[in-house]
Amino acid sequence: MDLRGEASMEYKRKRILTGDRPTGRLHLGHYVGSLRNRLSLQDQYECFFIIADLHTLTTNPDKSNVSAIHENVFELLLDYLAVGIDPERSVIFLQSGIPETYELNLIFEMLVTVPRLERVPSLKDMAKIASLDSMPFGLLGYPVLQAADILLPRATLVPVGKDNEAHVEVTREIARRFNRLYGEVFPIPEALIGDVPSLVGIDGMAQMSKSRGNTIDLADDADTVRAKVMQMFTDPARVRADVPGRVEGNPVFIYHDVFNANQEQVAELKVRYREGKVGDVEVKQHLSQALNDFLDPIRERRAKFVSKASILEDILVAGTERMREEARETMSLVREAMGMYHLPR
Repeated sequence: MDLRGEASMEYKRKRILTGDRPTGRLHLGHYVGSLRNRLSLQDQYECFFIIADLHTLTTNPDKSNVSAIHENVFELLLDYLAVGIDPERSVIFLQSGIPETYELNLIFEMLVTVPRLERVPSLKDMAKIASLDSMPFGLLGYPVLQAADILLPRATLVPVGKDNEAHVEVTREIARRFNRLYGEVFPIPEALIGDVPSLVGIDGMAQMSKSRGNTIDLADDADTVRAKVMQMFTDPARVRADVPGRVEGNPVFIYHDVFNANQEQVAELKVRYREGKVGDVEVKQHLSQALNDFLDPIRERRAKFVSKASILEDILVAGTERMREEARETMSLVREAMGMYHLPR
């Protein structure tokens, strides 16, 4: 039986793989960068959402970090469910629960060079943020492990933030090389970048990032959101409310454009801000209200699942087993294509 023929048929299936590292709660940057796309595509595609716990080891393998992964996994799962990811329509799974991930990662490591991985720009940034003096082997291979994640379910679309676009390109190259060497097994996935590729942090100096501590989390309560908004960077040249201010590039107005459903209010605030007829405090108060209006339904869904904690593990176990079925099938295709001998059971 030629399983490679079946693999070619899989190319026609619309399938997504994307996910996050369980390093803490998700924030508004995750929402605009990827989560919003996941929700809009949930009914159109067969979606696989990975909780990538193995990836956390690439920058922080300390025992204290490993011990915290368990709690972070369920915080991440809660965030997924709170924004509206439906486990009845999508597969949510734990990366380390898929043994085939390790196997495919090893095979893919043979298909890419060290100089190619050293050209991935985000890896040096990740090492710098993690205060690493040198590049660990595992961090250098981060995009290869991502390739295994993406190609195990033979995904055709990968919703990611702008900073991970180069990683998807590595996956595309590995898939092409494997197919060229052994036969058509893998589709060549496309990256899908959100309408807002990245969201500036509340400090105004960099993109929103958990490691930089400049986030507004999806699980933040209303008072926390108000406090963070009042800290936000605005126009540094504006020393008084009657001084005309700059709207372009102003983080407060960037957030208004993305999250404020009342765009008439936003337009009016911009006019007044440019004319020096509204203070930063009022603009931030309107933003706080808009953000809390946006987050309220997310908080309500999160609270419902928190009160049903036993369901969370069931969701994760079922999703991981569903992904294992796909992983076993993929590895059967890979071994047959490569002509690898494996012992009979």
